[in-house]
Amino acid sequence: MTQTPPGNSGDTSLRRRRHRADPMRAYDNLPRELRRWLASAVLPWGAKSARRAYDRALARTGTPQLALRELDALQQRLVTRDAHQVWGPGHPGCPPARAGHRAS
Repeated sequence: MTQTPPGNSGDTSLRRRRHRADPMRAYDNLPRELRRWLASAVLPWGAKSARRAYDRALARTGTPQLALRELDALQQRLVTRDAHQVWGPGHPGCPPARAGHRAS
């Protein structure tokens, strides 16, 4: 687990990056539906990464609603991947151990 820097970053083992641009301006420039989605997101998404994921999902799906569903699925995959490192293999967010594999 990485050390959490000051602020509202949450406890996560996912990479963090420094922001060179004004994060509030970047957030304000996001589409309204994406800002709404981010307001209830589980992970501490940055505006740039959220926009990149949203734009890719929108290009694949063609509609904002379906793109947001893809972001929900992406976020769930990231939480599942991170849960083992942050909370341990017994956490309900961790995938079940497969037969023949031991939990590390």
